Amino acid sequence: MLQWRRCFRVITLVVVLPIAVVMIPGCEGTETRDQVDDTVEELAGKKHGDRMKAMKEDLDQIQSQQADRLKQLDDAQ
Repeated sequence: MLQWRRCFRVITLVVVLPIAVVMIPGCEGTETRDQVDDTVEELAGKKHGDRMKAMKEDLDQIQSQQADRLKQLDDAQ
């Protein structure tokens, strides 16, 4: 009976340890994965589109602020 336990432990280590070693580097949160995602987004043009969208939102906000200031000046006169 003692041999079966020892054998089971050895088999478990032989099977589980390599699987864990292979799975850990493949995690999604690695820096390499982030760099690859950034490169793919850059090449696909997604980042450029995001920048343009952010610029458009900034310009819309500036335009509304300018309209509010103009309205305040007209109300003051």
